Amino acid sequence: MTKDSSPSDQEQRLPLLEETLDVSRREVTTGRVRVSTQTHERTQAVEATLLQTRVEVDHVEINEYIDAMPETRQEGDTTIIPVVEEVLVVERRLRLKEEVHVRRVHSQTPWREEVTLCEQKAVVTRQDDDTPE
Repeated sequence: MTKDSSPSDQEQRLPLLEETLDVSRREVTTGRVRVSTQTHERTQAVEATLLQTRVEVDHVEINEYIDAMPETRQEGDTTIIPVVEEVLVVERRLRLKEEVHVRRVHSQTPWREEVTLCEQKAVVTRQDDDTPE
């Protein structure tokens, strides 16, 4: 024994038994399912109100002499457009020949149409282990 060595340095140990652990995974099938979709069609009525505006034009005979050019004017849903012509006489004068009355007539028409809508649902079916895919 040397001065620097201790009594534990001289001991020797022999391994007698050592346990090890081996961990692994494996896939185990416990059941199978099949997922499919089903499409169903259904008809649904769609209703709406359609708005329409049409124009009626009336020519109203006036045949009066006037001193100045009249303006286009609005009376309710009717727009009045003066039509003037120059008439040659010893003097020139304006004569209101006619007025064009443009009236807005509103109407509503109910509308209905059948449309086809599609809907899908998922169907899940469990299969036994012996059933082939």
